[in-house]
Amino acid sequence: MKWSRGHIIGHGSSATVSVATGCSGIFAVKSTKLSTSESLQREQIILSTLCSPFIVAYKGCDIKMENNMPVYNLFLEYMPFGTLVQATHRHGGRLNESAIACYTRHVLQGIEYLHSKGLVHCDIKGANILISEDGVAKVCDFGCAKVVIDAKAAAPISGTPMFMAPEVARGEEQGCPSDIWSIGCTMIEMAIGGSPWPNVADPFSILYHIAYSNKVPEIPSFLSEEAKDFLEKCLRRNPQERWTANQLLKHPFLEEFSFNSKQIEELNSSSPTSILEQGFWNYVEESESHGNLIHMTCFENSPADRVRSLALCSGEPCLTWHDDESWITTRRN
Repeated sequence: MKWSRGHIIGHGSSATVSVATGCSGIFAVKSTKLSTSESLQREQIILSTLCSPFIVAYKGCDIKMENNMPVYNLFLEYMPFGTLVQATHRHGGRLNESAIACYTRHVLQGIEYLHSKGLVHCDIKGANILISEDGVAKVCDFGCAKVVIDAKAAAPISGTPMFMAPEVARGEEQGCPSDIWSIGCTMIEMAIGGSPWPNVADPFSILYHIAYSNKVPEIPSFLSEEAKDFLEKCLRRNPQERWTANQLLKHPFLEEFSFNSKQIEELNSSSPTSILEQGFWNYVEESESHGNLIHMTCFENSPADRVRSLALCSGEPCLTWHDDESWITTRRN
């Protein structure tokens, strides 16, 4: 496919995203050096098997020589309204319940599809959900995703600490229920416009708190009883007690509102619609651009050591937190 790279619209520790044009129109291209493209190639393999209106569409891939260096390129659907985090910020730092319910339903439909394919996303959060031109929320960034073979087997895990389920923070398992916990955290993020754990400062404390405190993120008191009940079903510390995506899609909270995509689209009416507005596009791997990417290869025997293996970098500086948006994405080798 012949295509032309436009200006850069996003940066991450492992890839750069540019706007691109070709015979199929406008799309986004996620690129990195071929020699460091293992993660991007894994993402391509996963995306190429998926087809859902609630998952950012795969458009192809290629390898191209640029500046005398082979570059691996992953082509993705053009999403003009940015991330769910940006949508929240554009509307005063929080979304109303109708919008929260609508976006949550879209994300759940994407996650239900993934789970039916035997896949776990492993990094659900507002920064990894993009809004289409017609107001549909779509799941993106499959760099942490994995096939569920044996969720209970101790294995390297991945994700963003603030959105990790307790069993993931303990290094025990990372199955479909962990995505449900992350959806609950993402709902809180939409409701308050910030961290689901606002009172925990450093990454080690965050992970240890999630893993062993027996607490859950605080559910905002201003939400309706239906919304609170929905969140309670997502944020059960025992993964076996959490509702599945299929069950949650039938919850009264999601059935309470009339889901009119045009109404949701109007929420984004103040958003740029031109691909030339570069600042609006700083969504790709947003969490990675604010901190160090860490790799987890094993877990020690004690609980503290297992959490420390998540919170500390191997041979690199420890993770730092700069503000409420500085989520740190952790990936497995």
